[in-house]
Amino acid sequence: MNIKEKSIEELEKVSADIRAEILRVVSKNGGHLSSTLGATDLIVAMHKVFDSQKDPFIFDVSHQAYAHKLLTGRWEAFDTLRQFNGLCGYTKPSESTDDFFVAGHSSTSISLGVGAAKAIALKGEQNERIPVVMIGDGSMTAGMVYEALNELGDRKYPMVIILNDNEMSIAKPIGAVSRMLSSAMASPFYLRFKKTTESFVENFGEGAKYIAKRMEESLRLITPGLLFEELGIDYIGPVDGHNIAQLVDIMQTAKTMQRPVIIHTQTLKGKGYELAEGQEEKWHGVGPFDLDNGNSAKKSSAKSATQIYTEALMHLAKENEKIVGATAAMPSGTGLTELIEAFPNRFWDVAIAEQHAVTSMAAMAQEGFKPFCTIYSTFLQRGYDQIIHDTCLMDLPVVFALDRAGIVGEDGETHQGVFDISFLRAIPNMTLFAPRDEKSFHQAMAFAASYEHPCSLRYPRGAFTQTDLPEPVPFELAKSQLLVSNDSEILFIGYGNGVGRAYETAELLEEKVSILDLRFVKPLDEVMLKEMAKKHKKWFVFSDSAKMGGVASALLEFLAQEKILDVKVVSFEYSDAFITHGNTKLVEESLELLPAQLAKRVAYE
Repeated sequence: MNIKEKSIEELEKVSADIRAEILRVVSKNGGHLSSTLGATDLIVAMHKVFDSQKDPFIFDVSHQAYAHKLLTGRWEAFDTLRQFNGLCGYTKPSESTDDFFVAGHSSTSISLGVGAAKAIALKGEQNERIPVVMIGDGSMTAGMVYEALNELGDRKYPMVIILNDNEMSIAKPIGAVSRMLSSAMASPFYLRFKKTTESFVENFGEGAKYIAKRMEESLRLITPGLLFEELGIDYIGPVDGHNIAQLVDIMQTAKTMQRPVIIHTQTLKGKGYELAEGQEEKWHGVGPFDLDNGNSAKKSSAKSATQIYTEALMHLAKENEKIVGATAAMPSGTGLTELIEAFPNRFWDVAIAEQHAVTSMAAMAQEGFKPFCTIYSTFLQRGYDQIIHDTCLMDLPVVFALDRAGIVGEDGETHQGVFDISFLRAIPNMTLFAPRDEKSFHQAMAFAASYEHPCSLRYPRGAFTQTDLPEPVPFELAKSQLLVSNDSEILFIGYGNGVGRAYETAELLEEKVSILDLRFVKPLDEVMLKEMAKKHKKWFVFSDSAKMGGVASALLEFLAQEKILDVKVVSFEYSDAFITHGNTKLVEESLELLPAQLAKRVAYE
């Protein structure tokens, strides 16, 4: 959709049409809603002023970029949003040349902008192209943003950063005075005056410079941009993020400044859908819902693994006042909201700061507390050095509870929780284990609460695989549980949620097989595995994890170490490729991981 020649009134109509289409599709497919509705006017103004085919458009997280997709030739395909083989819920260059970068994790945008600006400078294209970054205020809580701002303010690369402040968390507008100052500071007259004054003062002594600096500081103290100005980045704002005319004027001014500039905009989350307006969390990411009343589509009655985690941790925390915990900006998603409400002095949301979450919990462990660091598998990747250096090197008893382990469905490549076993298993002092169902989850949590070393347990998004499993026994270090014993040469080894899938697959086979719940992938139950190797010569491994460095890899290393060469190991883990988005069952079918498909593969082997 070409909006370059459209009037402000026409742009406002475009925004309304875009919001209506976002609401229609998200109510049907699910997805991110409130943030992307709030950002629509900003994105329309961006496309009016800049050119996404030429200027790098960089969206932080990019869940707020649905309007960008609709403006760049994807209106007809928008019905497929987050569907298998459909449009991704995030920006994706392989989907459109208007998308500069894949962005599913937060706080990368300004670093990307700095890198793009350096490349533009080296190519000599500063007068032709400029990076345009849109970042939400939530992403401003991560340290990576300030690392990027620090360099940007020093090197002064031209860049326009649009700060989408949708929760009043950066600064409150200061009424008419703030609006007047924002307009004044965005005007060509002010910019010329500032440049002329700087040049004039340079010709006089240190006294004049000091007076000028003090006057400028006094002016900035009554505006919210002091931090950015001190970093060497020009600041405009706060401005109304829904006033398209004002946004277009200010963006056009910022485009010509040839310096880094932040435009601080204030928007309303859920703008255009009354039920979602101003709601901070409820309408952030949603499943399908009734557009008329906002009611969600009927969900499965099965208890989710996250609910089980909340119940187990609540029980433990009531019994042991040394138990504490943290999450990184996902209290609802990780089930920690109830703990934060019940024990506000012992459980914390530390914002989008996984590195800080890990290290701060390590310090609490050093002080004698028992921390549960509750983070999505995919987000724990961001705290890897802190796990090694600040936790495992000190051998501190921090529990890493990894939600969303395995395939997460519609969020796709950036959120699939597939790598945690591979990257944690290599770390000395780290213990890895996983429950298979609700009862074993409570037992795993009891073990974690009493364990005196770093450990990690993983569990899936939604419910565990729904099948009747034998009664679990209490967790003991490096002890597996043999669930089914037969004379077959085939042994199914399940880990975590993979145990249920192993059971479902076994039920489809004519031959009776033995089934082992591995429980611990580090350390392994070497005694049990040696016994299994004597009897079962074909091992099939079921785990929601990457094949490289995963569960089967650990078993093969063990067999090689023990010089057991007559056992064949077949892994039903994920191959060495990023896994696409879509309905989990459809994704698993494409990977040939449904029980019926696995049963055929077992027979073939």
